[in-house]
Amino acid sequence: MREWPWYAYVLVAVIIFGLFFMFYYKPKNEELSNIKAEREQTEQEVRRLKLKQKEIAEIEAELEKMGVQLRELETIIPAREEIDVILRRIQQLAFDSRINITNFVPQALVNKEFYAEKPITIELTGNYHNLATFFNRLGNFSRLFNIENFNIKALRNQSDASTVSATTLAKTYIFVEPEPEPAKSKAKKKPARK
Repeated sequence: MREWPWYAYVLVAVIIFGLFFMFYYKPKNEELSNIKAEREQTEQEVRRLKLKQKEIAEIEAELEKMGVQLRELETIIPAREEIDVILRRIQQLAFDSRINITNFVPQALVNKEFYAEKPITIELTGNYHNLATFFNRLGNFSRLFNIENFNIKALRNQSDASTVSATTLAKTYIFVEPEPEPAKSKAKKKPARK
């Protein structure tokens, strides 16, 4: 080996460097490139997931907001009749307004497209000012009421607490959940045999 010319040493060095490059550096470089590509892909996935997480947070906030609105709407237009609750609350409003309820007649539900009306005939006696107070409180009631066919007349036998009588049709509303359409049968009907 000592007697080799200088270019033989260079050739051996190039061969060793070539073997090093082929068997060690090139595979490690490819592995490093693969790791970098995986890292970039993972970072892109993380960015995409962060965007999705932000979207989910926005959707959850919107759902919460809509849930609050739904609960508010359910107090205005509930999904059940609750006629006993209505009677108690109207009686309490009448008592607080110093009005007497002489007749309270719930009528049958009148179905509409997505809600139902519950008409209630109410007859009241009291003085004019207390009657106005009662209807004002009924207007501020958490549940929706419409007053129709309002008739008022003076009583024959009047006292300080009772000078007028009133008859009205109060309508409250109930949300009716639309029924899902039944799934149509996909099976073909067999033709009738002759």
